[in-house]
Amino acid sequence: MTIKLWLEHALQDADRRGLPALRPLLEALARATSALRNADWNPDATGQFDAHAR
Repeated sequence: MTIKLWLEHALQDADRRGLPALRPLLEALARATSALRNADWNPDATGQFDAHAR
């Protein structure tokens, strides 16, 4: 699942539950997660790694 897709689902769920205050928190979490996954010190954010590369 992509961050974008997760965010869409999370926002829809928050709206459905009548929790509009969650929207900025969910958006901030998505931005932070995206920044961490794109960090230059994080060469593989897929969850798979080459054990021989270390």
